[in-house]
Amino acid sequence: MKQFTANELRKAWKDFYIKRGHVDCGAVSLVSDGSTGVMFNVAGMQPLMPYLLGKKHPMGTRLCNVQGCVRTNDIDSVGDKSHGTFFEMMGSWSLGDYFKKERCQWSYELLTELFGFDRDHLAATVFAGDENAPRDEEGAKYRIESGFKPENIFYLPAEDNWWGLEYGPCGPDSEMFYVKDVPDCGPDCGPGCHCGKYTEIGNDVFMQYEKHHDGSLTPLSQKNVDTGWGLERILAFLNGVDDVYKIDLHAPVIAYIAKESGIAYEADEKSTRSMRILADHTRTAVMLIGDEARLLPSNTGAGYILRRLIRRAVRHARALGLKKEQILGVATIYLDEYSESYPNLVKYREFVLRELGREIDRFESTLENGMKEFKKILDKTSGEGKKEIDGKDAFFLYDTFGFPVELTVELAEEEGFTVDEAGFAKAMEEQKQKARDNQNFSANLTTGAGVFDSLDESVASEFVGYTQITADGKVVAMADEELTDELTAGSKGSIITDVTPFYGTMGGQVGDIGVIEGANGAKFTVTDTIHVAGGRTAHVGEVTEGTFKTGDAVKLCVDAENRAKTCRNHSATHLLQKALQEVLGDHVEQAGSYQDPDKTRFDFSHHQAMTAEEIKKVEDLVNEKIAAALPVVTEEMTMEEAKKTGAMALFGEKYGERVRVVKMGDFSIELCGGTHVSNTSHVGIFKIVSESGVAAGVRRIEALTGSNARNYYRDVENRLDEAAKALKTTPADITEHIKKLQEELKALKSENESLKSKEAKAALGDVNDQVKEVKGVKLLATSLKGVDMNGLRDLGDQMKTKLGEGVVVLISELDGKVNLVTMATDGAMAKGAHAGNLVKAIAPKVGGGGGGRPNMAQAGGKNPAGIADAIAEAEKVLGEQIG
Repeated sequence: MKQFTANELRKAWKDFYIKRGHVDCGAVSLVSDGSTGVMFNVAGMQPLMPYLLGKKHPMGTRLCNVQGCVRTNDIDSVGDKSHGTFFEMMGSWSLGDYFKKERCQWSYELLTELFGFDRDHLAATVFAGDENAPRDEEGAKYRIESGFKPENIFYLPAEDNWWGLEYGPCGPDSEMFYVKDVPDCGPDCGPGCHCGKYTEIGNDVFMQYEKHHDGSLTPLSQKNVDTGWGLERILAFLNGVDDVYKIDLHAPVIAYIAKESGIAYEADEKSTRSMRILADHTRTAVMLIGDEARLLPSNTGAGYILRRLIRRAVRHARALGLKKEQILGVATIYLDEYSESYPNLVKYREFVLRELGREIDRFESTLENGMKEFKKILDKTSGEGKKEIDGKDAFFLYDTFGFPVELTVELAEEEGFTVDEAGFAKAMEEQKQKARDNQNFSANLTTGAGVFDSLDESVASEFVGYTQITADGKVVAMADEELTDELTAGSKGSIITDVTPFYGTMGGQVGDIGVIEGANGAKFTVTDTIHVAGGRTAHVGEVTEGTFKTGDAVKLCVDAENRAKTCRNHSATHLLQKALQEVLGDHVEQAGSYQDPDKTRFDFSHHQAMTAEEIKKVEDLVNEKIAAALPVVTEEMTMEEAKKTGAMALFGEKYGERVRVVKMGDFSIELCGGTHVSNTSHVGIFKIVSESGVAAGVRRIEALTGSNARNYYRDVENRLDEAAKALKTTPADITEHIKKLQEELKALKSENESLKSKEAKAALGDVNDQVKEVKGVKLLATSLKGVDMNGLRDLGDQMKTKLGEGVVVLISELDGKVNLVTMATDGAMAKGAHAGNLVKAIAPKVGGGGGGRPNMAQAGGKNPAGIADAIAEAEKVLGEQIG
């Protein structure tokens, strides 16, 4: 066998297939687009699902790549020698091209020529057949013809030799094994017995069927081959180790953890497991945050899985005596290790470390208190004679201390307890208090069970609104609460026409409004435009005059001013995104947007609030590009052509084979299906009115353009004029006038404080005859009226100085409430006096509470009648403190 490094193996794999007519199709994001029902890409073939089902791939019918994958379904197994949550699949595919004969031949060549295996040590399994599909005799035949020994071909059932996700392409597979030179475990020894003699090294899936949601199988329109080899598993095998954490991808990290913790790797089972979990989870976090999706920790979806991984890594780091600095050290090693194969990690290196560090900080700030609370819950549960932690307690740990329920389950299992996970889910649901029945009419039309779902596929809408805002069309469908052939005056409903210039709400841009005119003066006022089933456009609104019937010829007129305002805001959003990247950095990515006639709202990835200077730079840059009168050019092209232009695409957005690319000079290039101005000068002016945070790592800007921005400035000017009038000055002199007023106010406050201090002194009177001695410590405990807390503190400092050494207790009634201050000098504290404990003891007498430091404390109360008792209590408590 030949030995490889990870980088050598990736290259060798792709070179092998490129020589055989394949094209490297590249890797896609680790985060799934949701089309296959999972949050992450869990297999190399997953992104190719549409092409395996028959769609033509733009790069051809023979493909190969190395695809990163994330699986967390067996997270509890991570910590052993082989499992991980992130792994790489080396894949090759035939999309309706070659099939079993060529695949079996190339797999044998791969094993023997590239990797150096000998024939005597190779075995293969094929599908044994069942009631759903026949025995794979063809697969066995081609394995033998390629070079496998007949006696080393084994037939296994579907549980071993059938491959497929929950639904989609599937079929019989054929696995390849290395056979060790050890005796058989028995008469039935083979790859299916799992005795250790046979080690799986690769897999070929012959995709002949499609599995549907109901579980049924139908033949695919084309026969495909999916070959997948786990990079880490084969790398470990080729290099003669049985522990993936000893291959070159992990070895430097394990060495670093061992050095920083002072614990040797494999010194004991518990610490070794923690080392592996820390390494694996940190690596997965690095890959997800540095992915093109720029995933961030959150409490939902994929972000929740990321948060769970990071927090689990933190817990196991602490078990090894390691903290944030060392976890980031692990992350840095992985960033270096994967930089050649994953260039995004180089581009977003600082972003990855910053966001990972922020999540560690968030959890570490509550982890210690959370662990204390967990132990209390454990003691309580044990004391009640139970072995299951209540779901509400688990939710309390999640809600208050950020403990994912899986972490609580893991901690509980370590102590021999279980968790009521159903109770946790119930508590979570109760807190969310979802409002499920508040959908409006437009929203109901867009649901999966919308009223237009039953229309024939031939009923369609052609959008012509990129080039015109009026059009002649024909009514092809209508609905109120259900499909109807007629809408009369006063009826609210929706109309679909065969042609429409109305833009339907999509991509953050709201739908157009306007009018549909029919025969004999009929008029339908469009208040919203939305997309419904079958790619159709529905005009939502009300018949204000006449009657509309299916088949009527109509004229559709978009509200020109409304459309123009929306276009200004949408085009400004493109300029804004590019300006944010210029000012803040390349990590800025769109996280959401909204454009209507009144404003634009843009959510973007950024780790902290923008400074006033950054906001100004962004605003100035956008206005500079508006003033530059850049032409706004829209071109339609293939996705591959669009990528070559450098056009920005929105992660998670599904694009067709042909896309629209919107260019604003050489400044901004984006994929976009919305409507825009024809020149940036038409935006007029751009003004940012707010910048705020909406989620962890996500900021939001709201801005105005055109007449809306001018109205904003006019409103500011009007308010400035009103302020100037109130101040009896001019707008130009307002700042200086306010400074003068502030100086006058400061002087008056100082004078007022001085007067209050004199009044407080006068109210206190001569204190010499009020000083008592308690066990050798002087005590001044007295009451006065009308002095606030600040006055009491000033007076207390003066009395303390006058006493020299001792304790001061001052209590004042002010507006029916009580203020209380206690102070102790160094000499008094040396004898046992404690101002904080003193105030805590006497405050209840005045119906209050408080506390503080040994030398000074304060409290408030609401029972002035108890002041005399509090003063008497002070002498008693001080005596107890002095002893």
